[in-house]
Order: sequence, then C-alpha cells, then structure tokens
Amino acid sequence: MNRETVIAEALGLLDEVGLDAVSTRRLAKRLNVEQPSLYWYFRTKKDLLAAMAAAAMTPHATAPLPTPHDDWRDWFLDNTRSFRHTLLMRRDGARLHAGSTPTGDLDRIRRKMDFLVASGVPERDAQMAMLAAGRFTVGSVLEEQADSDPGDSPDLPADVPVIDHESAFEAGLALILNGLAHCNEA
Repeated sequence: MNRETVIAEALGLLDEVGLDAVSTRRLAKRLNVEQPSLYWYFRTKKDLLAAMAAAAMTPHATAPLPTPHDDWRDWFLDNTRSFRHTLLMRRDGARLHAGSTPTGDLDRIRRKMDFLVASGVPERDAQMAMLAAGRFTVGSVLEEQADSDPGDSPDLPADVPVIDHESAFEAGLALILNGLAHCNEA
C-alpha cells in the first residue's frame, strides 16, 4: 500500500457511497488494513480529503495550458468547461472541491493569468473573472449533483421556463465572458 493507492481507493469509495459516507473506518476496511495505518499517509481526514480533491482535479490540472496564439475568449470558455467536466466526473465532485486550496496548481494558475493579461485583459479583471468563473462552476455543479432526478421537479407554473443544467451553465458562462470582454474593450 502507498499514498496513491489510498487516494485511489478513497476516490472509489467516494463514487460508491458519496462524500457524507466516506470515513477512514470504511476506507481501512476497503483496503483490508487497520484504521490507524491510514495515519501513516494522512494525519487527519481533512488531509485525506485535500489529497482526494487534488487527485480528482487531475484531468483539468493536466489539460494543455494556453499558448500565445490562442484566442483568450475561446480559451476562457474551454478552461471553464474543462473544470466543470472534471467536477462532474466524481460523485459529489463539487462538494469535494469546494473549499480546497489549489496549492499544487499555483504555477498553472499563474500561467493562465499571465496568458489573459498578455492577451490584453487587465490583471484585476482577469483575476476576478477567473474567480467568478470558478465559483460559478462549483455552484452550478453543486446544484446539478444535488438534483438526483431532474425529471422529478415540482409542478411549476406554465410561465416558468425549465432550463437544463448544461444550458444554464452555458448561459451563465457567456454572461461572465461577455462582462470580461466588455472590461477588456473599455
């Protein structure tokens, strides 16, 4: 057993039982070890959850970085969609990610910010847009993952439109991008 095996099994447990039911006791049982042996790899459950969140973000964290020839608008959309897709890959992925600190990803974040600034986006606007897009995405995925049966919604008045999660996400993302583009033009 090694740290990577523990994280992989913890993510498998997450997908099976959900975040609320993940425990070191259950994980130890899954690994056929005594619970205290997990403390060799993770001092606390919080440490384990942070490692799980980082590992769950691998698909997004390994996506290609922007190049100087990329259109910043297209890249911004693709980057945010990649983040959403990665969160949706795991049961309770948004809840696992919420509140985590991307300490291992700081160089990539800096390079993304540098790309936006080099593309003409004012630094403060780029920071706020990346923050807003990230929080919007986590919130959207939280809602989507909490919606256990989208077809089982209460009867709404006829004048209230029913909007699927994907369409709602794309509409919100477009608003963020349009706001950022407007700042860039000003």
